[in-house]
Amino acid sequence: MRPGSLGETAPREGYLEVQSGKLYYRELGSGQPLIVLHGGPDFDHQYMLPEMDRLASDFRLIYYDQRGRGKSANAVLPEDVSLGSEVSDVEAIRQELGREAVIILGHSWGALLALEYATRHAGYVSHLILMNTAPVSRGDFLWLQQERRRKAAEDLAAMRALSATAQYAAGDIAIEAEYYRRHFRTALSDPEKLERVIRRLRSGWTPEGVRKARAIEQRLYDETWFTSSYDLLPKLYSLRVPTLVLHGEEDLIPVDCAIHIAEAVGGARLEVLPACGHFAFLDCPDGIHNDIVRFCASEQA
Repeated sequence: MRPGSLGETAPREGYLEVQSGKLYYRELGSGQPLIVLHGGPDFDHQYMLPEMDRLASDFRLIYYDQRGRGKSANAVLPEDVSLGSEVSDVEAIRQELGREAVIILGHSWGALLALEYATRHAGYVSHLILMNTAPVSRGDFLWLQQERRRKAAEDLAAMRALSATAQYAAGDIAIEAEYYRRHFRTALSDPEKLERVIRRLRSGWTPEGVRKARAIEQRLYDETWFTSSYDLLPKLYSLRVPTLVLHGEEDLIPVDCAIHIAEAVGGARLEVLPACGHFAFLDCPDGIHNDIVRFCASEQA
């Protein structure tokens, strides 16, 4: 990776070799490095573009596809991926930047990964931004499931029916799109924005890539939400990193999940964004951009 120069707008792309694979990265802009961790965990970074690129006007923005997903899928087996390898990959990106401390921004599942990294490498995180954060404890995951059953029973039934088909098992892209259309239907009230996200989720993917990403997702879930003892919240009480928690008022993930994180991290700022769902960078791009820039300018690690 090489630092960008002022005024440079073309993304810089490449691969970083890590154990058992290569990580595809994309960077844009100049200034303080900001590493973006995408959600899923069976997606890649494409669903965040181009809206999140706006941050490149103020930061050196670095995206990467997490190991085994998107353009980082080649030569990676699902068993090569674990929560530990995910954290190690974030650290590999940071080391490649040649900086002692960087800003980490995680969206959805990426926020859980950001916190897992920060609890192990706090000295290398200057600021932590958690956008539409996923639950970070088994208890909050069960709360999310309960709320989904209460508010989206019809969508859950449709998703179960789709996931039982042979086409879904094969990784059919069209069936995947319909599955996630139902999954995220309540996450974006604007149908056009919903379709925008759906088109991006599997852009450039193959059925084989989809199947691999699902297997990786299952492994990561087994280490976290599907383990009865999983609870990251107690570790957050000793985390001393300036933290901004941005959550949509209409997010499919209950606001309580974000509140629990903000209460655990000393001095964390919580902002609940009105009229925003799970993809806040689409619903309220101005607010997201301004909040992040102000936060990073005002908070000193």
